[in-house]
Amino acid sequence: MITVVGHASAMAPETTIGASTPIDSSGENLDSDLRAKKINESQAAIREYVKPRGEEALALANAMIAEAKAVTANEALDAHLIDFVVDNVDDLLEALDGFTVQMDDGPRTLHTSHARTEPLPMSFIEQLLLFITNPNIVFSLLSVGTMAILIEISSPGGWVAGFLGVVCVTVALYGIGLLSVNWFGILFLVTAFVLFILDIKAPTHGALTVAGVTSFIVGALVLFNSPGVPQFQRVSVPLVISVGIFLGLLFFGILMFALRAQSTPIKMGAESYAGMTGTAKVGMRRAVKSRWIANCGAPKNPMSRIPSVRAIK
Repeated sequence: MITVVGHASAMAPETTIGASTPIDSSGENLDSDLRAKKINESQAAIREYVKPRGEEALALANAMIAEAKAVTANEALDAHLIDFVVDNVDDLLEALDGFTVQMDDGPRTLHTSHARTEPLPMSFIEQLLLFITNPNIVFSLLSVGTMAILIEISSPGGWVAGFLGVVCVTVALYGIGLLSVNWFGILFLVTAFVLFILDIKAPTHGALTVAGVTSFIVGALVLFNSPGVPQFQRVSVPLVISVGIFLGLLFFGILMFALRAQSTPIKMGAESYAGMTGTAKVGMRRAVKSRWIANCGAPKNPMSRIPSVRAIK
């Protein structure tokens, strides 16, 4: 619709235009009554702009809205829906030189042979937004953030991992909200991290970790690479597989440490003294009396049968 209302319009070779049937904000089809209203409204909005281009152009524009019809650049040019097919901006300026457009106060002839182009670079905020809406960056932030949060949950006490995890997941969710994704993949990702945690809490010698890696890879591909997602918004498959294997190895390493900790002898507390030999630095009578009381209770005269010796080992 932006193209057809321009005073002059152009397309690059091998591009298409059309398929402008109204849909709702989530990408779903509208019901019959609302769909008919939106189609008629859209056709009425562009009618006055396309009508001067001829009946063929108007019919094509109406079909793009009502039937989701799409055409190539050359087909649009043949129907007079656009004015030029050019390769770049320089060719466009050359084609526009001497071209006449219709303004409200009458026709105007364009003179673009000596026009100077000024590129408008993106601001820092625009560059940042472009960066965080890159599907590969969104996927990486989501993976790192979720992993950091799970590490914080499994080993509470610090705040760095939890803080970084919350920041990464928040930024990733913002990027996902701007991308065309299949939210069903989130279920697989959540399942994957639950399996990782379960394998640490209740070690199964890596079986749940393998299942978690598989669920993670499937979830990421469903989330970003579903059939309805545009090609330029899809995540790199090698990146997904590499991150999945890395997470699997990481949690498998944590699992090995957990299993080793279970078999390590106790090094603190009273339980750590079992089976050890020590030296008593008190008199024989006092030491044996203490041992006698510990083993047999307190007799009436526990020292009556104990010889007098200075120390005992």
